[in-house]
Amino acid sequence: MVALAAHGILVTPSDSSHLTTSLLAVALLTSFGSSMLYGYNLAVVNSPAVYIKDFYNRTAVSRNGTGLNGEALTLMYSLTVSVFAIGGLVGSLMVGVLVTRFGRKGTVVNTTVLVFIAGTLMGFSRICGSPEMVIFGRFVTGIHSGISLSVVPMYLGEIAPKNLRGFLGLMPSIFICIGVFTAQILGLHELLGKEEHWPLFLSVVVVPTFIQMMLLPWFPESPRYLLIEKHNVHATITALKWYRAKCDIQAEIEEMQEEQRSLSSMETVSVWRLLLDDTVRWQVFSVVVINIGMQLSGIDAIWFYTNDIFENAGIPAPEIQYTTVGTGAIEIVAGLIGCFTIEKLGRRPLIIGGFAIMGVCCAGITLALILQAHLSFMRYVSVGCVVGIIAGFCIGPAGVPFLMTAELFKQSHRSAAYTVGGSLNWMSNFTVGFVFPFLQMSAGSYCYLVFASVCLSVAIYVYFIIPETKNKTFVEISCMFAKKEAIPETQGLGQVDQLKLRKMNGYGTLEHGSLEFDSSSSVP
Repeated sequence: MVALAAHGILVTPSDSSHLTTSLLAVALLTSFGSSMLYGYNLAVVNSPAVYIKDFYNRTAVSRNGTGLNGEALTLMYSLTVSVFAIGGLVGSLMVGVLVTRFGRKGTVVNTTVLVFIAGTLMGFSRICGSPEMVIFGRFVTGIHSGISLSVVPMYLGEIAPKNLRGFLGLMPSIFICIGVFTAQILGLHELLGKEEHWPLFLSVVVVPTFIQMMLLPWFPESPRYLLIEKHNVHATITALKWYRAKCDIQAEIEEMQEEQRSLSSMETVSVWRLLLDDTVRWQVFSVVVINIGMQLSGIDAIWFYTNDIFENAGIPAPEIQYTTVGTGAIEIVAGLIGCFTIEKLGRRPLIIGGFAIMGVCCAGITLALILQAHLSFMRYVSVGCVVGIIAGFCIGPAGVPFLMTAELFKQSHRSAAYTVGGSLNWMSNFTVGFVFPFLQMSAGSYCYLVFASVCLSVAIYVYFIIPETKNKTFVEISCMFAKKEAIPETQGLGQVDQLKLRKMNGYGTLEHGSLEFDSSSSVP
């Protein structure tokens, strides 16, 4: 057991419940400079679509003497939109290698260069007369989003105490909503929605990233990564002094040592080994279900066709852009509700309730679209269902899957799990964007019943399979799944010496700067 001498002050685990300034600053910086960009890039191409198509057509005329036909122009614009998801898939496949080599914070900082490359390409594309710069810039921003969408929740999940892990873990999802909202606001005609401003509109993402790049390097790496993967005890203690209230690190050092002891004979696993590991079979399957369900819930289709639904509801065309901005505000409010209630309600109620609301509202849209020809008020029911789907998504399914991916695995399996979850998320995103128009043509109003069945199926799966992880350590969560697998909880525990810290002084530094190894002791 780790002994901490805190100048005669008794240290208790409950002290770690405090949200320190450093914790909050890191959560805000990483979410603002990385996660928000994902939401911004999802929505940024909607407003200037006409201007981008016109730029593509004029460039073709200047190069070839003739413009693009309708199909070619639609294909070029569709590529501009969808290449973002392809980049995201590429980025998600790189996560495991990057976080192992550079660390969690190191990956966030080092990948900011991608945003500057993308911003430069898109910002100067019109001056250079190059549609290829726009498309490649979108691809590069997709790579950055694919990386940050996994790394930021992983980083925040590891630096947060267990009682604040949900609160900090959902902060990126709030900033994703803020990113969408920001793109909707800046896309108004009164701001950057004019033709001459669209390159600036696409490249403004460099501003939050620059702020993050200037400030984030001053904060420490994940203590869990430093101790368990890098075996750097001094750096671990220094990091904990930053992220915790003074002298309250005893319980966390003990918990990390317990996890380190269980992983002492195991290196960081690859994706292939993760998929073949029977001891984490249910965790892997759960990550697959919630990440695929997140995208196949139909949220992307709803966002894409929101304007059409509002137009059918009789909202005047000039006012639709402001109504769409209103839905962005609803996203933020719903995200805040989820963030501030997750530590009280837990993960399960938010994700089950969110998917259930989305399922009911998807079915409601089908009913409203069928009946609105006979009952005029059904047009407003469809608008209400759109709002319900967006709110239900942002309360839980928007952020909890990424948080759960961090919580369901120990350190050795976590990076591979994020690679699996992230890649499935982006593949599902691309699939929905590609298939939905054809699904809508063939099934008509009934296409939303497909999304309703997916949402309700995921809610049922989570209800019966995934346990509540609120206020549980990573080791405790693994033990809960070990019981589900009916395997001994001690399986995989090495019988090698356990790293033991000597007595520390009041600031958590090692006395005499030494380590002690004791194979006879155990972590309580």
